[in-house]
Amino acid sequence: MCEFTDDQIATRDMTRGFVAKEIAPFAAQWDRDGATPLDTLRRLGALGLFGMTVPREWGGAEIDFVGYVLATEELAYGDAGVCNAVNATNSYCFKVRDFGTAAQKEEFLRPVASGQNIGCMLLTEPHTGSDAANIRTRAEFQGDHYVVNGAKTFITSGRSSDMAVLIAVTDAAAGKRGISAFLIRTDQPGYIVAREEVKMGHRASDTCEIILDNLKIPAANMLGEPGQGLRVALSGLESGRIAVAAQAAGIARAALDAAMAYAQEREAFGRKIFDHQAVAFSLADMAMDIEVARQMGHHAARMKQAGKRCVKESSIAKLFASQMCERVCSAAIQAHGGVGYTNDYPVEKLYRDAKVLQIYDGTNEVQKIIISRELAAEYS
Repeated sequence: MCEFTDDQIATRDMTRGFVAKEIAPFAAQWDRDGATPLDTLRRLGALGLFGMTVPREWGGAEIDFVGYVLATEELAYGDAGVCNAVNATNSYCFKVRDFGTAAQKEEFLRPVASGQNIGCMLLTEPHTGSDAANIRTRAEFQGDHYVVNGAKTFITSGRSSDMAVLIAVTDAAAGKRGISAFLIRTDQPGYIVAREEVKMGHRASDTCEIILDNLKIPAANMLGEPGQGLRVALSGLESGRIAVAAQAAGIARAALDAAMAYAQEREAFGRKIFDHQAVAFSLADMAMDIEVARQMGHHAARMKQAGKRCVKESSIAKLFASQMCERVCSAAIQAHGGVGYTNDYPVEKLYRDAKVLQIYDGTNEVQKIIISRELAAEYS
């Protein structure tokens, strides 16, 4: 098992402490409310968790990628919706950090990385999911600005965000090379929150459909070069998939802890149910699954941090961990028996939170396609 650096441990422990006091005790209520208090999100930002890997010169915490993954697991342990909102803001920061000019970083990166603002990604559209190249939102150049019309869906923090990276078609005839990226503020005319989704899980984060109605964007706000939008959008795929694996480990760990606590308290047939071999063996399987998934994620994270290609490893980590998480949460409900199916205990929420991990950041079917292609290349 690999050791962590002092900085990585400090990041993990800081996040764990905040989660224990400020997130976990309120997660069930936020799930019912369908929202996280903005004050809580702002305090997460003030801790440096919005721009974790952003250099200090741009307001970030300058945490390495493994530290980011450790923090993600801790946040997911407390509440998956809160974690998803933080990850979405970090994803925004990744794009501006890697493709922004100095002027763009000053205006659009520093306020988010320093925790003052929240960011999001405007990529997915109603008719697209994993097929990002098939977007239809149009950005028409008019003099010194672009006018954008279209719709985006399943946007994490679409209502609560202050800034966004927007992906739109600037040259329909150029196909994939006709897609560009832009930086926008969400308080400007033409950015309309059409509706907020009512979701199975991750209810503490707002997930919205956004209408872009004659939204004007200065030409200077193009992120990267014209036609580079798909590259911007897909640049963090490995990072996102590794983060999903960390989310899965956090949710599953919470489920195991809940199941263990219940198994050591509940009695049946004259003894604690943990003392029944069937229950104990199920919990042992859960612990094994979590540890394997965590090590897969850490391995991929270390490869990413070292600048190594990790397409296959990140997809394997995401695929295995997301499947593991649903399996562990289901077993946790089983360990609780009938009460596990009620909201008197946390495991039913954890099960609801687990399912989407197999869908976003590329469905698990897409991960299998990627893994099989990588295998074909290795064995050719």
